[in-house]
Amino acid sequence: MKLSHNRAVLLMVAVTLMWSIAGVVTRHLEQTRSFEVTFWRSFFTVLCLLVVLPLFQGRGVFQRMRRGGAALWISGLAWCGMFTFFMLAITLTSVANVLITMALGPLLTALAARLFIGHRINTRTWFAIVLAGGGIAYMYGSQIAQGVSLVGTLVALCVPISGAANWTVTQHAHAQGHDVDLIPAVLIGAVFSSLLTLPLALPFQASGHDLVLLAGLGLVQLAIPSSLAVLCTRVLKAPEVSLLGLLEVIFGILLAWVGANEVPGPNVLIGGGVVIASLAVNEWLEWRERT
Repeated sequence: MKLSHNRAVLLMVAVTLMWSIAGVVTRHLEQTRSFEVTFWRSFFTVLCLLVVLPLFQGRGVFQRMRRGGAALWISGLAWCGMFTFFMLAITLTSVANVLITMALGPLLTALAARLFIGHRINTRTWFAIVLAGGGIAYMYGSQIAQGVSLVGTLVALCVPISGAANWTVTQHAHAQGHDVDLIPAVLIGAVFSSLLTLPLALPFQASGHDLVLLAGLGLVQLAIPSSLAVLCTRVLKAPEVSLLGLLEVIFGILLAWVGANEVPGPNVLIGGGVVIASLAVNEWLEWRERT
C-alpha cells in the first residue's frame, strides 16, 4: 500500500480513533473483570493477527520471524507489557487518568534513548519533560489529597515505560543495521500477554456479550490499527507520528465521557491539559525544525 503524506496523516488520525475505543468499550462489559479482560483482548488479537499479518506482509512473514533476532523478541516482551498493563489500568482507574499517563510515552522514550543509547536531549525537550511532570504531579497530587487509590495510576505508568523500552530497543537495532518489523513483534506480545494472564483469568466469567466486545477490541482496537500505524510510519516522520498519537488521549476521554458518562474531574482536565500542551508544543517545534 503506497500512501501520500496527506493520506498517511488522515489514516493516522483514524488509527488513533480506533486505539481510543478501549476505555468506553471496557465500561460496557457485563461480567468480565481485571485479568480476564486482558486475556481475552490479547487472545483475540492473536487470532486476528494470524489473519492480518499474511494479508499485509505475505505468507512468508512467519518464517521471517524466526530470523528476527533478539531485538524482535525484546520488542515483543515490551508489547506484552503495554497490552497487559493498559487493560489492567483501565479496570482500576478512570480512562482519562490512563490515557494522560500514557501520553508521557514520547518523553520517557527520549529519556531512555539518552540513558541507554546516548541520544542527546535538547533544552526544549527537557523543558517539556519538567512541565509535563508538573502536570502529572498536580493531577495525581489532587487525587492523593482526596484519598483516591493510585494503584491504577502506577499500573498505567508501566505502559509508557514499556513503550519507551520498545522504541529504544528498536532504535538501537536500526542503528546497528538490523531492521525490526514491529507488526510480528505485536503478535509476539499478544501471545505472551495471553499466556501470562491466562492462569490469573481463571475461572472464566465472560458472558457472550462480553466476548463479542472483547473480540471487537482485538480486531478493531489492536490488530487493524497497529498494522496501519506501521504503514503510516513509512511515510510520516517520528515527531508527526508522536504528535498525531496524542489524539488518542483526546478521543479516548471524549468517548468515555459521551459513551460511558465518565466525566473527568477538574484536576484531571487542568493537569492533563498541561501535559498534552507541553507534549504537543515540543513535538510541533521539533517537526518544524526537521522540515
